[in-house]
Amino acid sequence: QVQLVESGGGLVQAGGSLRLSCAASGGTFKWYTVGWFRQAPEKGRELVAASKWSRTSTYITDSVKGRFSISRDDAENTVNLQMNSLKPEDTAVYYCAAVYLGRVSLNLNDYTHWGQGTQVTVAS
Repeated sequence: QVQLVESGGGLVQAGGSLRLSCAASGGTFKWYTVGWFRQAPEKGRELVAASKWSRTSTYITDSVKGRFSISRDDAENTVNLQMNSLKPEDTAVYYCAAVYLGRVSLNLNDYTHWGQGTQVTVAS
C-alpha cells in the first residue's frame, strides 16, 4: 500500500520560492498519476498540478501557470512541486495525492492515496 509524505512547506515572503516534495513509501509512483492539491481556510480543495506517470500529460491550474511546475524523480521516488513568485493567495495546506490511473484526473474524488498535507504561508 503506497503511503505519501509531503515535505518542504513553510513561511516565505511574497515573491519567494518553495519546493514541495512528495515521497512514496511502501510502493512506487510508477503507473500512478500524482497531483498536488491545496486548501485555503474556508475554501474547497483545488487541484494545482498533476502529472501522469509517463510524464506525457501534465496539468497546471491557470492561477499558477508560469510560476509553479511539477516534476517526477523516479530514482528518488518523489514528485515535486516547484513554486516560484509566491503570492499571499497561495497560502494553503498543500496535499499530495495519487491514483493508479492512465491519465491525469482533475477530480479529487478519483484520487485514492493522500498525504497528510504541508502548510505553505506566504507573507505580504
